[in-house]
Amino acid sequence: MGGVALLAREHGVQVSGSDANVYPPMSTQLSEQGIVLNEGYEAAHLDPAPDCVVIGNAMSRGNAAVEYTLNEGLAYTSGPQWLSEQVLHDRWVLAVAGTHGKTSTASILAWILEYAGLSPGFLIGGVPGNFGISARLGSGPFFVVEADEYDTAFFDKRSKFVHYHPRTLILNNLEFDHADIFPDLAAIQTQFHHLVRTVPGNGLIISNAADANLDSMLARGCWTPLERVSLQAGTAAQWQVQKQSADGRCFDVLLDGQQAGTVNWDQLGDHSVHNALAAVAAARHAGVPLAQSIAALGEFRGVKRRMEVRGEVNGITVYDDFAHHPTAIATTLQGLRQRVGDARILLLLEPRSNTMRMGVHRDSLAASMQGADCIWLHQPDDIEWSLSDEMHACKMPVVIKESIEAITADVVSKAQPGDYILVMSNGAFGGIHEKIVKALQDA
Repeated sequence: MGGVALLAREHGVQVSGSDANVYPPMSTQLSEQGIVLNEGYEAAHLDPAPDCVVIGNAMSRGNAAVEYTLNEGLAYTSGPQWLSEQVLHDRWVLAVAGTHGKTSTASILAWILEYAGLSPGFLIGGVPGNFGISARLGSGPFFVVEADEYDTAFFDKRSKFVHYHPRTLILNNLEFDHADIFPDLAAIQTQFHHLVRTVPGNGLIISNAADANLDSMLARGCWTPLERVSLQAGTAAQWQVQKQSADGRCFDVLLDGQQAGTVNWDQLGDHSVHNALAAVAAARHAGVPLAQSIAALGEFRGVKRRMEVRGEVNGITVYDDFAHHPTAIATTLQGLRQRVGDARILLLLEPRSNTMRMGVHRDSLAASMQGADCIWLHQPDDIEWSLSDEMHACKMPVVIKESIEAITADVVSKAQPGDYILVMSNGAFGGIHEKIVKALQDA
């Protein structure tokens, strides 16, 4: 919604908004763009009446601002619908969908198009380092959008991405998630197939060849040319890689078995290599030569809150990462392990997502953290299960605390020069990153 606000402002619209507990980097972006942010959801924020209220999918009936909008007969729409009608209707949309990697892949793709001089627009659920903002209109025909499968609004229960009508579609992966709105994997696959149905016959779908859930979804029907990407040897895919370094910082891009060039960049992990490969394939569909895409990857600066270094103090490095699904936790840890070797990784995790709080991933959480040497878990008050009951499978020490201050103090007391502290949450985690850095500095 913050990104939509940025686009609306650039579109020439006077924008204000209401939200609760907004934190950086989005709060910083809104302030820098002169967008008024009202704390909380009060009817007074809608007086005088705006021309249109754009309602995010976190809002539901009973919310004071929602009820006032309906009672007063104010014009309203959803964020995806506004984006479709006001921005995307005459653009070449390149959409990135999947359970994991949407933000990073969309950021890479937008940067490749920018590097090629195509001045793309974009709407991304993070802040790409090459742009410093999460959304812009752009001046060319191309628009990159992070295509989320979450529902659109309380009055439109379709997935957001069905509004975007992409010409180029990346399907990164597909797992069960968002248990608060989807009963099972099949329900998510149905929504993904609705997205596939919107891609024109002269478009392109780029799919992960190693993902059986995507394959079974596409088997329901696909009317668009399909290119597959894979990092797994022996998998039938047009796009593959030959890794030149274990941590993914150097790899060859292969198209139909032929080397197209070598990537040298600062990102780590197989998941990052896969994201880059999919973005290169999508950029090629938009007309970017492979050599230019490969050169662009060398200047990609990452995304805030995606393995972002938040501080280095006395030889201790503090990372911030958005991972909150067991698969993302495991792959991120794997990438960091490949980079740091035998150095200690201290993992701090906040199980904040709705799916995690409901306990859907409780059986796989312990296994996903095996790449760490020490683990601290935050036990929130409103979680529906006990973290301690599920940690018996962990082979490394696990500390569970309800207080962020207690976690901070314990981690700082045990951290040693050469350690890597990895903080994972899809929220602010009570500002624990800054607290750890400051405590290390004061120690």
